[in-house]
Amino acid sequence: MQHEVDEDFARYVRARQHSFLRAAYLLCGDAGVAEEVCRRAFTSLALRWDRVRAGDPDAHVRRVLYRDALSALRRARRESIAGALLQLDDDGPARTDRVDVHEALAALTPKQRAVVVLRYLEERSVDDSAEVLGTSAAAVEGLARAALARLRTRVPDLEAGLAGEALP
Repeated sequence: MQHEVDEDFARYVRARQHSFLRAAYLLCGDAGVAEEVCRRAFTSLALRWDRVRAGDPDAHVRRVLYRDALSALRRARRESIAGALLQLDDDGPARTDRVDVHEALAALTPKQRAVVVLRYLEERSVDDSAEVLGTSAAAVEGLARAALARLRTRVPDLEAGLAGEALP
């Protein structure tokens, strides 16, 4: 029986790890931090697999992943605010849209960045995003408005880039 549970969990992780790693990277902006956040989220799930697997394991992983990523972003932000400001003010050679979006995401607060990744890159609903972040739907909507206003100043053609959804 234990072997079946282990194999079931392994199949789940293999099927979902890329999606969660992508979300973590977009949120954190650092591959190493993203891998660590995913590892902690999957470890948390493994410890609760018997209880969670019949329900919604994605919700459990997403909740742990986003909360850990936000904590990591807060720590990194405190440690390197000066470096981030220098990067944002850099008028270096022309960059691709991908780099521009990455730099623009770096200019957001951790919660704004989490909302942008959840809502527009993972295409989650307001309610689902609120549940993942442990906040209200109204807070998610406010964070999204503020984040998108800030992103538009950094990436003017943003309207076409975020999941085809009309932006406020």
